[in-house]
Amino acid sequence: MSRIKRYILTFTLLFSVLVWSQKTMEDDPEIQQNSIDFRIEQSQNALEKFDYQEAQKQLDEALSLAQKTDNKKSIGIIHARKGKLQLIIEEVDNAITSLRKAIKIQTETNDNVNLAYSYKTFGEVFIAKEDYFQASDYFKSAKTLFEQEELDEGIAETLLLEGKTFMLLKNFRKARSILEQASALAKKTGLLKTQSEAFVNQGLVYHKLGDKEKAIELSEQGLIIAKQNNFTSILNNAYLVLSELHNNFGNYQLSRDYLKSHLTLSDSIRNLTRLSYTKDQETEFLLNKANEEIKLLKEKAQEEKEDDGVRNLISILSVALITILSLLTLSLYKNNNIRLKSNNMLHKKNSELIVAKEKAELASKTKANFLSTVTHELRTPLYAVTGLSNMLLEEDPKPSQIQHLKSLKFSGDYLLTFINDILQINKIEANKVDLEPEPFNLKKKINNIILALNNSAEDNNVKIHFEFDKDLPENFIADQIKISQILINLIGNSIKFTKDGDIWIRIYKLEVKDNIYKVRFEVEDNGIGISQEKQDKMFESFSQGSIQINRKYGGTGLGLSIVKGLIDILKGEIHVKSELEKGTTFFFEIPMEYTTVKEATEAKVSYFDKETNKLDLTNVKILVVEDNKINQMITKKILTKMNLKCDIIDNGTDAVDMIKTNNYNIILMDIHMPGISGIEATKIVRTFDKELTIFALTAVTIEDKMHEFEEAGFTDIIPKPFKQEEFEKKLYNALISKEEQSA
Repeated sequence: MSRIKRYILTFTLLFSVLVWSQKTMEDDPEIQQNSIDFRIEQSQNALEKFDYQEAQKQLDEALSLAQKTDNKKSIGIIHARKGKLQLIIEEVDNAITSLRKAIKIQTETNDNVNLAYSYKTFGEVFIAKEDYFQASDYFKSAKTLFEQEELDEGIAETLLLEGKTFMLLKNFRKARSILEQASALAKKTGLLKTQSEAFVNQGLVYHKLGDKEKAIELSEQGLIIAKQNNFTSILNNAYLVLSELHNNFGNYQLSRDYLKSHLTLSDSIRNLTRLSYTKDQETEFLLNKANEEIKLLKEKAQEEKEDDGVRNLISILSVALITILSLLTLSLYKNNNIRLKSNNMLHKKNSELIVAKEKAELASKTKANFLSTVTHELRTPLYAVTGLSNMLLEEDPKPSQIQHLKSLKFSGDYLLTFINDILQINKIEANKVDLEPEPFNLKKKINNIILALNNSAEDNNVKIHFEFDKDLPENFIADQIKISQILINLIGNSIKFTKDGDIWIRIYKLEVKDNIYKVRFEVEDNGIGISQEKQDKMFESFSQGSIQINRKYGGTGLGLSIVKGLIDILKGEIHVKSELEKGTTFFFEIPMEYTTVKEATEAKVSYFDKETNKLDLTNVKILVVEDNKINQMITKKILTKMNLKCDIIDNGTDAVDMIKTNNYNIILMDIHMPGISGIEATKIVRTFDKELTIFALTAVTIEDKMHEFEEAGFTDIIPKPFKQEEFEKKLYNALISKEEQSA
């Protein structure tokens, strides 16, 4: 057989095998899926090696295979991976396009797991665009889906990104709380990479919050994990963070050592990194590759020039290859034109999104302003109602008046509770509730709650029983205020709906891992019970069992909605078991960190008691700036009972003049007044007196105005209507602090 015939036979066989294997793959769904999955995996491997060109190539091949078989799930995953790659190589607009395609497909196919990852990547895109609020929204969406699918890895990674977003927003307290959740969950589930990066970022946060030791300790923990597991990027960042920290704290030698390690590792990463090709570079790359192959074929032809058939075959193949490359170049040219058109459409879409976002922000701001205004308008008269009723009850009223005054006080307290509940719900829905973990004694806290509610229980002839697991320690680090709110609501509900019965409160350990206890709380009663129909809606806002129950037992219908929101924030879950006329059991489980640190005890202070007071009040003078006449009278009467003298003025302008011409120890400044506001008046005062103690005595929603109060220069805030003891404590501490400074 001649050589040319052998070449033709070999070529024919290879072509037949190729066609047969292609047909086999097209006919076998499992082989198709394996091929797609293999290329997706290869792209991820290439990405981790910084080989972005190879990663792109593998994804393009995977997408082509998936589109041929109309494999929707794989197409969605590939578009999401392309979006991630485009984000890394800083093609942000292309990343947005790819992710939108992924999200559309994943939404249509209910692929919630991969949709969550797409949302997470979209959040990272908006970080790159420096739109941190939009990024935060996408992270919240991702976290919700991860929680629904119970994917701890996704939750931990998203919490880490959310924490980094709040760092960029310079909200370091919020960032600290979220990063602590991320590191705790990562540790619990063995996600060393996430834990390592969370520790390094926590170090930066604690540095911003002024805790030097904690900043270095956490950063070093992150560095150790990164070094042990060869997490190159995190290790490189940890070196840089520790260099900056030690430099700021004056440890210059250590700072230089860490910086040297950072620069050395950066050089290594730079050598490994291959920059992504542009479309023109891709064309050039393919043409060069083709030319090399043609050159090799020509060289081989020269070696076998005695055989004309081989030369002809090579010429035919060369022409075919050049034709294919020409078509490829034309295709790339068309793709560039399509991309330009797509970009124009994308910019138009972005403009529409910006308008929609601005409208949403305006609506949110309008809602916040409305709540702030309504709160002020309601709290101001409530200050008068609660203040006057308290004073009249303390001034030996006639026996016939006592019940009326108590009813008046009850009505005022009820309205105040209702307002606070609405604000609490609003804060929970707006994700403005921060965790404030601190050491406390759980058993002691619950005993105090029972003691506080015992009078109400006795009024209903109800006996409260308390059981605390002997295997459960007493001291934990958690947000004790939120836990107290939850228990007060649940126990209060049981008391309200139980007559002549019993309530059992049980606390016990479910499991423990790495000092994190999963604690179960149960509140059981043998009261009226709840029907199955009502149980399904009982955690919704303004939900009551029925109109008759609402009229008979009272209540806002917000308590259980608040409980559910707070338990969600504490990373727990709540359930209910109930049967009509047989009673109800609420039980919830939350993670709590065990500690050997005991709860700090606060010494009781008598404040302004004549016998124990250490302050000389002879020359103490207070200015009350308040436009409401009734509130003026109440505040003055309270101060007089505390043996304090005061002047009263009803507007901000005159208040500034009074402060300039008089020597006041404390200013109690209302916020909403005719003329200039309390905030504006305080700003003026701070131009000539930086040290004067100025309290914002206000009925506005504090959380919404906190940044304004801080910028204006208020010393502290006293919300109206205030609790007498807290009011006295703040005034006393301010006066004694000034006295100690002048001593």
